[in-house]
Amino acid sequence: MTTVGLREHLTHRGNLRSSRFGWLRLTPMYSVHLVDELLDDAGDVERVLDPYCGTGTTALVCAERGTDADTLDINPFLLWLTRAKTQVYEPEEIAAASTFARVVEEAILTTAGGCPWIPAISNIERWWGEDTLAALARAWDAIGAAAQVGSQGSSDLLAIAFLRIVIRTASVSFGHQSMSFRGRAGEVARAQLSLEGGRAGVVAEEWSSAVREIAAAAASPIATQPRAVLGDARDLTALGAGRYDLVITSPPYCNRMSYIRELRPYMYWLGYLKERVDAAELDWQAIGGTWGSATSRVGRWMPTDADPKVRVDGFDLVVAGIARSSDLLARYVHKYFTDTARHVASLPAVLNRGARVNYIIGNSKFYDTLVPTEAILASLLREARFDDIEVRVIRKRTSKKELFEYLVSARWDDEL
Repeated sequence: MTTVGLREHLTHRGNLRSSRFGWLRLTPMYSVHLVDELLDDAGDVERVLDPYCGTGTTALVCAERGTDADTLDINPFLLWLTRAKTQVYEPEEIAAASTFARVVEEAILTTAGGCPWIPAISNIERWWGEDTLAALARAWDAIGAAAQVGSQGSSDLLAIAFLRIVIRTASVSFGHQSMSFRGRAGEVARAQLSLEGGRAGVVAEEWSSAVREIAAAAASPIATQPRAVLGDARDLTALGAGRYDLVITSPPYCNRMSYIRELRPYMYWLGYLKERVDAAELDWQAIGGTWGSATSRVGRWMPTDADPKVRVDGFDLVVAGIARSSDLLARYVHKYFTDTARHVASLPAVLNRGARVNYIIGNSKFYDTLVPTEAILASLLREARFDDIEVRVIRKRTSKKELFEYLVSARWDDEL
């Protein structure tokens, strides 16, 4: 029986206390401490690859250590966030952001003049009450004006601070592994924290706090800046042949948790999403995505002759077991591992001989069927001629008792 505990320092909670790593919250973030350990164990490496960029955890650890790294993602917002987290901010840029921030705070507290532009988020009233939304809109309008005269660096810092208050003032809770909406009672309680200014006062307080925290972290040293590339992890050929000595990454988990769901407020405010169909299309392109119409497309999905076969002992039984309860979820799992197989097949072409790959991944369970993601990934790596394959438990996850996070490692020593 596996008895590994929660080990919260190896979750996103351990990142929240660490400089730029906690700038924006996304529950599936993995541990900066684990990335540090893997880099220490690897010794001297010339270049690291993270083909599933996410919030830029691997890229930022490498940037702070002075290790050259490339990272890839299909979501342009996540690439922007990673670039913002890993860039060097000159003292003048940080000072300018703090100066502009005072103008933004004045705009938040100036309730006259109505509400400027707001994003077309479906059921936006579930996220913010009317007064809070108006205050956020005034803040974003003022940030846009500041961007016209400020540098890219100062504008990025203001945008990060804004996105931080977007989620802090939203009627959402992160008490579970994913985000959920909460009632207005929580919002009313937060409003009582401010003696003056009503909801605008609460937003202004959050803004002031966010700017201080972001500005302090922005002064932290960056030794080298990674390359953040827009691309698909299922086809890595655009990165160039034989470039990487080490891979440290964490793919989306096979648990039907849509990352776009939590990213929506950030992406709508910054303009990466314009309407609901945009979110669904982007999630369909991502591995494991099922947001909006992507769900119905998964329900119609069938593997083609061009798709790689998932030649893993017991995999067909896993899919069949899930299908007894849900054909949709069975197709979802089948597609997830077909996409993963495409990624693994494309990996050797970009690796130097002797490169080590490390995947931080969680298993899952649908109805009564356990999906041993770590074992399936290990088998896919073996099928692709990787060797020295190891699977070890990292921690217990805060969900069903059978669910754990694993580190799947392997070495590429073959010649193409």
